[in-house]
Amino acid sequence: MTTLIFGATGGVGSALARRLCEAGESLFLTGRDEEALSTLAEETGARSTTCDVLDTGEIEAAVEAANADGDLSGLVFAVGSIDLAPLRKTDRDSFHKVFDLNAASAAEALRLAEKPLKENRGAAVLFSTVAVQQGFMSHALISAAKGAVEGLTRAVAAEWAPKARINAIAPSVLDTGIAQKVLTSEKMREGLAQMHPIQRIGEADDVAAMAQFLLSRDSGWITGHVFPVDGGRKSVRTRG
Repeated sequence: MTTLIFGATGGVGSALARRLCEAGESLFLTGRDEEALSTLAEETGARSTTCDVLDTGEIEAAVEAANADGDLSGLVFAVGSIDLAPLRKTDRDSFHKVFDLNAASAAEALRLAEKPLKENRGAAVLFSTVAVQQGFMSHALISAAKGAVEGLTRAVAAEWAPKARINAIAPSVLDTGIAQKVLTSEKMREGLAQMHPIQRIGEADDVAAMAQFLLSRDSGWITGHVFPVDGGRKSVRTRG
């Protein structure tokens, strides 16, 4: 069976690819960075293709290639952005851009992979953010888009049951390339770490471990849920 990872060259996507490789899983990887993708594919023994998820044709081609042997059983949409701005500095176009990348592209990937995932009793994993459930300043764009991802997860879980499963993961800040715009100094890192009951910044592998579980048969009775992997930030207060 094959797992298709969109956004495989990102922090979480690459960590998950390495985990699945170590477990002996067959992988098909996509990303926009051709050099990084080629290096990761060689490391993990995976098939791969470059893919811009804003292009439906490229998503479709990736799904078809991943399912060439009729064995596509896992899909991970590890593509996303961190777009921070107060609402007063946003506009309709900025919302469209963030929704297109984070929500509409995820929906396209699911739509195009639905048939093989159902045929193979497979599973999909999407990604939200702790900011959907917690109100953070300057997060209107990404909170709204990832809120749509959470709604999409539950709706598709209802549509696909009992033949295939889908869940989402809602991380807090992770020490990955995409987050470096907010991890701008050691002082900022320390301050953000202290906001979490488990007082550290998350690692890509923290989230990849949950994704691996949600793809596995061990989670076979779990669908339609959004799992926080956030150092306790959503649910626990240790001060005040």
